[in-house]
Amino acid sequence: MLRNKRIVSWVLSLVLVLGLMVMPSGVAFAAENQTLTIVHVNDVHGRLAEDDYEGALGYAKLKTKVDELKAEDPNLLFLNAGDVFHGTTLINVTRGETMVEAMNLMGFDAMVPGNHDFNYGYDRLIELKEMAEFPIIAANVVKEVDQSTDFDPYVIYTMDNGLKVGIFGLATDETKYKSHPDNTIGIEFTDVVEVSKEIVKELQDMDVDFIIALSHLGIDASSVNTATLIANEVEGIDMIVDGHSHDELTEGLMINDVLVVQAGSYTKNIGIVNLEFEDKAWTNYEAKLIPYEEAKDLAADQEILDIIEEIELINEPIVSVVVGNTPVELDGLRENVRTGETNLGNLITDAMRESTGADVAFTNGGGIRASIAAGDIKVNDILTAFPFTNTLAVIEVTGAELMEAVEHGVKDFPAAAGQFPHVSGMKYVFDASMPVGERVTSLMIGEEPVDLNMTYKLVTNDFMAAGGDGYTMFEGKPFVGEGGLLSDILIEYVEEAGTVNPMVEGRIVATNVPVIVPEPTPVPTPEPTPVPSPEYKEYVVKSGDWLSKIGSMYNVEWRVLAEYNSLKNPNLIFPNQIIKIPQ
Repeated sequence: MLRNKRIVSWVLSLVLVLGLMVMPSGVAFAAENQTLTIVHVNDVHGRLAEDDYEGALGYAKLKTKVDELKAEDPNLLFLNAGDVFHGTTLINVTRGETMVEAMNLMGFDAMVPGNHDFNYGYDRLIELKEMAEFPIIAANVVKEVDQSTDFDPYVIYTMDNGLKVGIFGLATDETKYKSHPDNTIGIEFTDVVEVSKEIVKELQDMDVDFIIALSHLGIDASSVNTATLIANEVEGIDMIVDGHSHDELTEGLMINDVLVVQAGSYTKNIGIVNLEFEDKAWTNYEAKLIPYEEAKDLAADQEILDIIEEIELINEPIVSVVVGNTPVELDGLRENVRTGETNLGNLITDAMRESTGADVAFTNGGGIRASIAAGDIKVNDILTAFPFTNTLAVIEVTGAELMEAVEHGVKDFPAAAGQFPHVSGMKYVFDASMPVGERVTSLMIGEEPVDLNMTYKLVTNDFMAAGGDGYTMFEGKPFVGEGGLLSDILIEYVEEAGTVNPMVEGRIVATNVPVIVPEPTPVPTPEPTPVPSPEYKEYVVKSGDWLSKIGSMYNVEWRVLAEYNSLKNPNLIFPNQIIKIPQ
């Protein structure tokens, strides 16, 4: 740990000074200084390509930055704290293989599996591990039958400057319920504290200078086995590079002299730690995050761009696959899904509830982006209707919180609003004439009125579970279950059903809906017919006028005026006579 190593460094310095006092003059030893750079990401969730809307940097620009840092300091380790092989269609359709191919080009030095890396099943994770040209490590993932493991517990790197760095992996036991339970049948997650103590001792016995726990544990207070627990309970760890809780630790956290770092999620940040050593003893550090806004102008690595393009070509025949059919149009029109019940809203919420076994499902109309035509349903049809990378989140809410959520969802009605809630396992009626916050007149869970004091399991999307669209009553609640992408869940649901024929069935009823009278179409005022300019002006002769005088006033010769006005005697004009002046 930093404090102990500073003490050791101070003692060594004191011994050196005392030694110099008895040494012959001119004899001295200079301390050897070393540096080490750690670049880290976590919870990438399949964000291989850049997404400006989401603020995800992607791997092409991330590689450029890592290469720049390696040029500055070759003593660099590039670490991934898990949840990377699943999360976007670009990656999911090949069940993680295309992400491994990209990561092989990136130059990662180690990765720990996160709970969502088990989403394709344990056997598939091992297949991906065998494809990887970088170590995927986990010290606490074993087989229940004989306690054997498919993972190396740690990896040791000797840097160019002689530093010996040991990295061991810790996966979360929450994988048992934060990935589908079938994905970890026969797999055990052993006690993270006890296994960490064993591994640290083993690394110390091999004279490792710096020990890193690469963990997918998080620092969420709702979790039991966290990075915080490891820092407090295990002596000898210098740094924990963490993931799972999606925290942005802008300067890292020092917990019991252990530096804990985490970089948020989705490549929204690049985590960097610059470490200084003196005679291999850790003496100083700087931990920071480079956010997307600062990194987005980096040049993209062409090799990674090429693989992204290749993946998109690979995906093309996959997204054209027919997964089922429907005899009716599935209504995803913006003006409909943001103001009321639609059959597509019912279909997706039914799929969400069936996938997780939750009591009720609740999702926002703003997440439904297109209709699906009657006939064959292709993968791409579902991806177009549900393009966002939202995953399922199961939380526990009281009946009172559920009532509050529905009130929030209908507050802008009859205006179209993204937070308008589509539901399954529940029905609600609201009076549009009532004040905001007092509109819901009936809320049924199944066939029973909601019990405001009862706790219900609600499945929603991770965006809403984090308070998105103003659903602050859900924010901060621990996930008691998780699932895949909404699009993947619907694909599976349609495949299993073969034919889907959802209907609008009265789950959402609005009463006293104001009649919106359209503004009358204005009758255009006809443009006035232009009056052509006259071909001449009229001049009224005054006493004392003569024809040449009038002509000089308008720059017209008197002869022209005489001819134009058919004057027989141009010398004879009278007061009040009209003389036409040609234009």
